[in-house]
Amino acid sequence: MAIRWYSVVIDSQDVAAQARWWAQVLSWEIVYESDDEVVIVPPIAVQQEQDPSSTPFADRAQGWVFVPVPEGKTVKNRIHLDLAPDRDSDHAAEVQRLVDLGARHVDVGQIESGPDAVTWTVLADPEGNEFCLLSPRD
Repeated sequence: MAIRWYSVVIDSQDVAAQARWWAQVLSWEIVYESDDEVVIVPPIAVQQEQDPSSTPFADRAQGWVFVPVPEGKTVKNRIHLDLAPDRDSDHAAEVQRLVDLGARHVDVGQIESGPDAVTWTVLADPEGNEFCLLSPRD
């Protein structure tokens, strides 16, 4: 039996707004939208869907599914996303881009200056879900 990671489901109060925000942040595409579900995927997933036999089952791209919940977020996430800009990116400029899109800085106890300073920035999306923007990577 083959099994693969298929998607991440994200509880949201406003599924359309959250999906659009994350699609813009990641340069992903909305591939399905209804009142109670919005799906975003990376562009490679759209290409793979056009010819699914060209990509092995285990190597197909994952998507994110936004679903509605009545309650807002109340505590720190138990799991979070790490995003990384490419190696030629300016980390500070990317943080500013995300803030300009609606992210906000979050203090989860990280050390931000001195010899033990972390190399990432903790942010939250418009509904308060924490994520990290790592230093540029290959």
